[in-house]
Amino acid sequence: MEDRSESLIAWARELGFDRAGVAGLEPVARGEHFLRWLERGDHAEMAWLEKRREVRLEPATLFPGARSVLCVALRYWPLAGAGEEDGDLWSGVARYARGRDYHNLMGKRLRKLAKRIREAFPGCETRAYVDTGPVLERELAARAGIGVQGKNTCLLSRDGSFFLLGEVFTSLDLTPAEPLADLCGRCTRCLEACPTDALAEPYRLDANRCISYWTIEHRGDIPEDLRPQLGEWVFGCDICQQVCPWNIRRQEGGRESDFHLPPARRELDLAGLLAIGEKDYQELFRGSAMQRAKRQGLRRNAAIAMGNRGDEGYLPALRRALLDDDAVVRRHAAWAWRRITGEAPPEAPVEGPREDAPAAVTGASRKGAEGPEGVEESVS
Repeated sequence: MEDRSESLIAWARELGFDRAGVAGLEPVARGEHFLRWLERGDHAEMAWLEKRREVRLEPATLFPGARSVLCVALRYWPLAGAGEEDGDLWSGVARYARGRDYHNLMGKRLRKLAKRIREAFPGCETRAYVDTGPVLERELAARAGIGVQGKNTCLLSRDGSFFLLGEVFTSLDLTPAEPLADLCGRCTRCLEACPTDALAEPYRLDANRCISYWTIEHRGDIPEDLRPQLGEWVFGCDICQQVCPWNIRRQEGGRESDFHLPPARRELDLAGLLAIGEKDYQELFRGSAMQRAKRQGLRRNAAIAMGNRGDEGYLPALRRALLDDDAVVRRHAAWAWRRITGEAPPEAPVEGPREDAPAAVTGASRKGAEGPEGVEESVS
């Protein structure tokens, strides 16, 4: 069995994954923690996380005969040869989302890996996932020796936490890895740095207060009292990772050129994103994880970032947005105008919820929430 495990790990590395390890499929150790997280409503409107919870808690039930899982990790930052991006937009985009959508990149490799396993072991069954199944992937990755869960809930290793995770479940009996020891110690930098207090306590993330949740998953208006706390983030947030000592250390650059910001998007700025039309949006963001926020969400977020930057140079773009066909964009442009000038905008936004609605962040109604099963980048 040890030789089998070593073979699978070697095949994963051949496909370009930076880390790989094998874990068993015993019931998850943090099951009660996950259930309490759901009961508190810490998952906000991401109702799909409530589905198939029995499979999440007992991964051996994923399919009949499942015995073990090969976990993989792919570094997305730092990247060899990559520097900081110019302009006012890309520093507000989480680093994993600047290049090609990792679901596509990793999914293709995981399917190749699963096929190789089935060919090498006739009769073996496999299931491959990259953030798309009823899987508590960080716990499994920790079991596989890839890292440990940090206090910011990200998977942390001595090589940092800027990794994306994937899995191939198999019906093979494999030798599991030895888990790593705790890496956080008494450090609480991530909790202290979060501007919205989303990390209410170590190892617990409240999505109702998470910048990544509001800029990616939430649809419609963002509560007005939360907007200043979003700062200049337009898609996701890296703050709790940026301050982690394991990420601050000098790291070897990742090898994935597909994670670099492509030239076609490089010149886009906040004003251009606020004004982007549907056709340009589809062409520019094809194959990008940023499509998850949809065009309305990205434009809404651009208006908030403009307001928080406080630059009067944005006023012409905001004035045009005050006449936009999209009421959500109009309302957020009006808010940004007031935040920059301290005065009412020249054209008031029309119909729709009042500027102060919805009320402060409470994790209210989750009815009708939609999303792909198991999107768990920063929760649970």
